[in-house]
Amino acid sequence: MKTILLITIFLTTLSFAQELKIKANSFKADEKKGLSTFEGDVKILKGSDELNASKVTIFTDEKNKPTKFIALGSVSFKIKTKQNARYEGTANRVIYIPKDKEYHFYESVYLKQIDEKKEIRGDEVILNITDGKAYAKGLQKEPVIMIFNIEEEKE
Repeated sequence: MKTILLITIFLTTLSFAQELKIKANSFKADEKKGLSTFEGDVKILKGSDELNASKVTIFTDEKNKPTKFIALGSVSFKIKTKQNARYEGTANRVIYIPKDKEYHFYESVYLKQIDEKKEIRGDEVILNITDGKAYAKGLQKEPVIMIFNIEEEKE
């Protein structure tokens, strides 16, 4: 029988002062190294943001403030920026840097902006949730693909 581990980490020092909830099949921590690892059907919720992955490792500093989140394996996500733009998508690997308020998506990235109906596909996409800017790179053999819905005025 699967043991579901539901942990509420009060990492409210994330400057958003929002509760971070992590649900996973297993959890291990090394306080000396500042590492917490969650494995098996990992689901992270913070406000309206959600991240799902096979494995998530959280790095913390000496004050227990998170400095980096690394999500691996069939990562899916829903993110809301400070401008209330909503994104959802998938990637093989996601790194979140709280200090910079940036998500770095890697390998088979699909990012969709819900409100504007914009899509980005590439091998590396960076999304800053403070200013809402996104940057993308493709592979050498495969370019970045962007899809926009353009409404034309009727004459």
